[in-house]
Amino acid sequence: MKDKRKFYINGEWVDPISTHDYQVINPANEEPCTIVSFGSDHDVNRAVGAAKEAFPAWSVTPSEERIDLVEQLLEAYKDRAQDFGEAMSIEMGAPIDFAKTKQFERGIINMKGLIEAAKCFQFEEDFDPARPDLRNFYEAHGVCALITPWNWPINQISLKVPAAALAGCSMVLKPSEESPLNAMLFAELIHEVGFPKGVFNLVNGDGRGVGTYLTKHPDIDLVSFTGSTRAGREILRNAADGLKKVSLELGGKGGNIIFSDADKDAVERGVRSVMLNSGQSCDAPTRMIVQREIYDEAVKKAAEVISSIAISAPSEQGDHIGPVVNQKQYDHIQGLIQKGVDEGASLIVGGTGRPNGFKNGYYVKPTLFADAENSMTIAQTEIFGPVLTIIPFDTEDEAIEISNNTVYGLGSYVQTIDGEKANRVARKLRYGMVTMNGVSRVPGQPFGGYKQSGIGREGGRWGLEDFLQLKSVTGWN
Repeated sequence: MKDKRKFYINGEWVDPISTHDYQVINPANEEPCTIVSFGSDHDVNRAVGAAKEAFPAWSVTPSEERIDLVEQLLEAYKDRAQDFGEAMSIEMGAPIDFAKTKQFERGIINMKGLIEAAKCFQFEEDFDPARPDLRNFYEAHGVCALITPWNWPINQISLKVPAAALAGCSMVLKPSEESPLNAMLFAELIHEVGFPKGVFNLVNGDGRGVGTYLTKHPDIDLVSFTGSTRAGREILRNAADGLKKVSLELGGKGGNIIFSDADKDAVERGVRSVMLNSGQSCDAPTRMIVQREIYDEAVKKAAEVISSIAISAPSEQGDHIGPVVNQKQYDHIQGLIQKGVDEGASLIVGGTGRPNGFKNGYYVKPTLFADAENSMTIAQTEIFGPVLTIIPFDTEDEAIEISNNTVYGLGSYVQTIDGEKANRVARKLRYGMVTMNGVSRVPGQPFGGYKQSGIGREGGRWGLEDFLQLKSVTGWN
C-alpha cells in the first residue's frame, strides 16, 4: 500500500502538522491501496500563507514567462501516461487503457487550449484607440482555492491549475480524497519544472474539513470547484461572508433529442457516451428523448448496445467499463435503479445488484429504462452511473420542453440530419453546451452550464478569464 501522507507546500513535500490518516479504497476489490493524510486548519493556513506570499511577485511576472513554465509542465506531463493511468485506474476504477488514453489525454488537450489562449490574450488593451489615456488591464484575481472531483480528476486539475498559473494567480489545490494520487503526481511535475515556491500548493482532505477551511479562509480570493450541486451550494454559503469570487462546475442531466431523421449511429453513439467512465460524467446524455416514429427501434438498439458492454477489472486491458468509485456511489445508484422500477419505468436491461461473476468491487450492471416519464426520479436525478433512461416525444416543441425540464443545464445533445432544425433546437435549449450529431468538441471551447449546473466557464480563453479581474485606468500616459 502506498504511503502518500505528505503535502506540497511552498515548494516542498512536508509532513502534516497533525496526523489524520485516510485509506483510499481500490473500488475494484474494496481494499485499501493508498494512505493519505487529511489536513487540518493549520495545514491550510500554512498553504494559503505560502500562496499569499508568492502572489505579489508571480502576479507581475511577464506573461511570457508564465506561459513558458506551463509549456514545460505540458512537455513533462506528456511523458507520464503510464504513471497517471495507473494512478487513476487504482484509485477511482478507470480501466487502464481508458485511463492512459481518454483520461490522461484530457490533460494534454486542456493545457494546449489554455496555452494558446494565453498567447493570444490581451492582458492590456485600449478602451478606445482614439483615447490612449483610457486603458484596461486584466490582472490576476489573487490567491485561489482549487477543489477537484474524483471522476475525471486530471481533466479538472489541468483545467484549473494551468489557467490560474497563466493568469498570474497563486493557489492551493485540494483534490478529491477518493483520487489524490494523480494530483500528487501533478504536484511532482510542478516541482520538476521549477514553479516558484508558493505559487502551487497541495493539501489533501475532505470537503467538510480542508474544503471548508479553504472556502472560508479570509486570504482566499477565489474558489474554483467542480463536484456535486449540493457541495456547490455549501461552497457558495462558505464564500459569502468574504464575498469571494466563486466558479462552479456542477451536476448535469443531459437530454439527448433523437429525431426520426437522425443518422443510423445516433442511438449507439448516445448509449456509449452514457456508459463511458462507468457513467460517471456530469455531461453524459443520460436522458434519451426519442421521436415516437422510431421509438421502438431505438429502445431495441439501445438494449443491444448496452447488453454488449463488457465489464471487467480496471487492471485488464481492452475496451470495457469498470466499477464505480466507492460504496456510497454504488448504493446511490442501486437505490435509484430500484426507484425507477418502483415508479413504473420499464426495466429493459440490467437492474440492481452486481453483474454476474462479480462477488466484490463496486460494479454496477449497465442498465436501460424505457417508457419513462420526465417527472420520474430517474429522469430528474443525476444518477452518476451506467444508467440510461429513454423518453418518447411527438413534436419538436415537446422534445425541447422535456430536455429543458430539469434543474440542470450542462450538456445537451441533438440528433437530426436537418441542419435548420438542429440549429433551431440548439438555440432553444437552456444548456451551456449543445453537441449536435456527434461532432466532437475541440481544445479551448468553453465548458460549463446554466441553472444548477454551475457558474462560470472552464477551458481556453474563458477559463483564463475566470481567474482574471478587470482594471480600468483613466489618464494613462
